Amino acid sequence: MAIITTLTGKRPHRWLYGNHNHQSPNSSRFKRQKLSTMSNNTPSPFSSTNATLSRISRYPETKPPLRREVHAPCSRPRKFDLSINSKSESSNLMVSGISSALIEKYQQTKYSALATIELRAKGKEKDNYKEVVSEDSSVEHELRYAVKDCKLKESDLVHLDNEVGVQKQSTSSVVSELSDGKLNEFDAAKMVGTLSLSPENDLSGVRAYKKLLEAVDKRSDTIGRLKFEIQLNEKRRSAFDLLRPKKELVEEVPWEPFVPLTKEEKVEVARAFSADRKKVLVAHEKSNIEISGEKFQCLRPSGWLNDEVINLYLELLKERERRDPQKYLNCHFFNTFFYKKLISGKNGYDYKSVRRWTTQKKLGYGLHECDKIFVPIHQQIHWCLAVINKKEKKLQYLDSLKGIDTQVLGVLARYFVDEVKDKTGEDIDISCWEKEFVEDLPEQKNGYDCGMFMVKYTDFYSRNLRLCFNQSHMPYFRLKTAKEILRLKAD
Repeated sequence: MAIITTLTGKRPHRWLYGNHNHQSPNSSRFKRQKLSTMSNNTPSPFSSTNATLSRISRYPETKPPLRREVHAPCSRPRKFDLSINSKSESSNLMVSGISSALIEKYQQTKYSALATIELRAKGKEKDNYKEVVSEDSSVEHELRYAVKDCKLKESDLVHLDNEVGVQKQSTSSVVSELSDGKLNEFDAAKMVGTLSLSPENDLSGVRAYKKLLEAVDKRSDTIGRLKFEIQLNEKRRSAFDLLRPKKELVEEVPWEPFVPLTKEEKVEVARAFSADRKKVLVAHEKSNIEISGEKFQCLRPSGWLNDEVINLYLELLKERERRDPQKYLNCHFFNTFFYKKLISGKNGYDYKSVRRWTTQKKLGYGLHECDKIFVPIHQQIHWCLAVINKKEKKLQYLDSLKGIDTQVLGVLARYFVDEVKDKTGEDIDISCWEKEFVEDLPEQKNGYDCGMFMVKYTDFYSRNLRLCFNQSHMPYFRLKTAKEILRLKAD
């Protein structure tokens, strides 16, 4: 007899898998057979054999059972298994029905979420997302109501709650993050792709991706349109600015160059103008320049400035710089004879004739150390100014009548190169310097103030000030220059 033993070690009901002849003599069936044969009065070997065969023929032929592998502990078979199985099958049918209803509800919820995402991409308000959240809540409520009516198992309820919770959390997270601006379209596509109860049969991820791509395209079109509108409005604004009347800018005028003269100073100047013409009014020892009453008369209105007055004033400007070097630029002021001497050679240019004018012993400094070098230019009957502007790397020409002389700037460029080579032994290249004929400068409106314009160009440039004066200031500048020459001190 073969006995099947479970993994729990317990024996189930005994089943007969072999011949009855293999039974043990101690079995109850054997005993019953023995008693029945012995009860006959006349036992016969043939009758006993027939009885045995008839008993055996009652049982069907035994077939070897199909062996199966046991993967887990098996419980004992219960009684009335048929009724229990029928109940579980009905429950499973109910659960599957609810699951299909849930999937349908879920699909509707997800599609509404995708529509909301698209609305968000178009710039709708956040209130549009409330419908999605409320719809998720209704799905959960209907699921719990159905589970309560069908009295599902607690394990099934937990499983379905988990699925619904995951889907609700995913849908809500996509909507909330898009509403807060923390999630871009590509991240949203990835998250929406996970909103599936059956990933194998669900194609909503592809639909979501397509919808998001359409939203991105529309958004890029909107951004491009806005950029074009911004550029168009900027051009319109610039056009309107040209048509709008411009307000005159009030520039700040420095106070020091325009300090009015006191009554005592005016009286002093008036006495000098009425003094004897042969009398020496002032003498400058360092430059050996003397100003007599006759030469002083050029500072009257409509007078032409002479060389002595101009050269003495330039010497006073240099002394002013030495008194207060922090306030003024480091400059050198050539006198009115320098340029004539420089171009007095046989071939026009003659550096050797002025080579000793700028020695270290005589000046106390080198021209290569200066910020600006001022050169008065006398054009027959007209005064101009040339500047070697090392600070700004320029060669400048200032003419109150806005004349142009390229020869002057070429000669001074050559002179500066020779001067630096002679005094320092250095070869410099100033070919890249700008040659500027200054146009934005005060213009002369008469035929006698050119000398006064020239000295005031020098005065303002040495202060590092812009030329903020005009023709109307010339009478005042004449009186002020006369006062400064009489006191041998430039203000």
